[in-house]
Amino acid sequence: MKILHTADWHLGKRLESFSRMEEQKKVMQEIAGIADHEEVDMVIIAGDLFDAFNPPIEAEELFYRTLRQLSANGHRPVLAIAGNHDSPDRIEAPDPLARGMGIFFAGYPSSQIAAVDNAGSFRITQSDEGFAIFSLPGINYPVRVLFTPYANEFRLKAYLGSANEEQAMRDLLQQRWKNLAAKYCDEQGVNILTTHLFMMKEGQEAPEEPEDEKPILHIGGAQAVYTNNIPSQVQYTALGHLHRRHAVDIPDKGVWYSGSPLSYSFSEANQDKFVNIVTLEPGREAVVEPVRLTQGKRLLRKRCEGVEEALKWLQDNQEALVELTLVADDYLTAKDRKRLQQAHKGIITIVPEIKNMSPENKTKSIDLQQSMETLFGQYFRSRYGQEPNSELMDLFKEIQGEKDNT
Repeated sequence: MKILHTADWHLGKRLESFSRMEEQKKVMQEIAGIADHEEVDMVIIAGDLFDAFNPPIEAEELFYRTLRQLSANGHRPVLAIAGNHDSPDRIEAPDPLARGMGIFFAGYPSSQIAAVDNAGSFRITQSDEGFAIFSLPGINYPVRVLFTPYANEFRLKAYLGSANEEQAMRDLLQQRWKNLAAKYCDEQGVNILTTHLFMMKEGQEAPEEPEDEKPILHIGGAQAVYTNNIPSQVQYTALGHLHRRHAVDIPDKGVWYSGSPLSYSFSEANQDKFVNIVTLEPGREAVVEPVRLTQGKRLLRKRCEGVEEALKWLQDNQEALVELTLVADDYLTAKDRKRLQQAHKGIITIVPEIKNMSPENKTKSIDLQQSMETLFGQYFRSRYGQEPNSELMDLFKEIQGEKDNT
């Protein structure tokens, strides 16, 4: 059997004031076309379906229209789980109607998908909290899916239960997954896990979360989960949250972030985007093949010496969205800024870099390419003459992570 694994759609997201909706419409159409061309049996969307708890109407319409296409009008099952940008209740609200079209939603770690017989196209023969068994046409073995939507430690303990308040989230998840795998999974079927969490190999340095992404690894959020927490029966783990497609640990373990379909911040500049096509059969390692997405605009960072060099480069890169660093003897005039903006409609940010700046002015300059935490620390030092303590920095990260939920 074949599945299409995608994640981190972030429908409704903007890049500063620049709308990405037209790109999102095109790339959603492209993903639906790939599902048909590859003749996949199932689609898994591993969270961050929207960019905010209350997405714009246009984003919701695009979401449901895309799911209908992916489901081939009810003949192909589509499973979508909530990410840390999604409202679990909003994600689950249309489930009673959607399941008739072969579309299934899970918002919470304890969510349970109702058994269904979809007019001979496929069946859900058994389900449990965070687990479902699919019977697909032409596939003579069961397809078992363990699913865990995003949840912080409080929500996990509230929904999954923990006798020990100090029990680490990863231990709680490992035990939960182990129990489900022991009960339902063997080598006579295909076994899949999908979740929206920060996963890494134990002992390795944690990869950076995307710039402009709500951080998971912060106070009140979730701990990193390790690949060795995944049950041995699982052949493929479909992850969401990190925007760069990559295998966690080693490719043979079948633990993958598919990445986002578009580059959503300049930390993803010049990054190719993909969906994963995964071929699975009982008792064998997953075969994972990337299919490159082509419909999104490239994000480019460019440093130019002067306005004339910038104008020439911009003319040659009309289809990109641009963060332009302009090196000059003085700050950009209104006339030159207008020339740049007229030369290219996709300039998102212009970062001035002044040469031969006096020591007094240099101390006042701001490098806007630094992280929000670094900029906040610099502001605090300039305002109060001391470093912000760890409690204040934790609070700042918490506010930054939750700002889009209000």
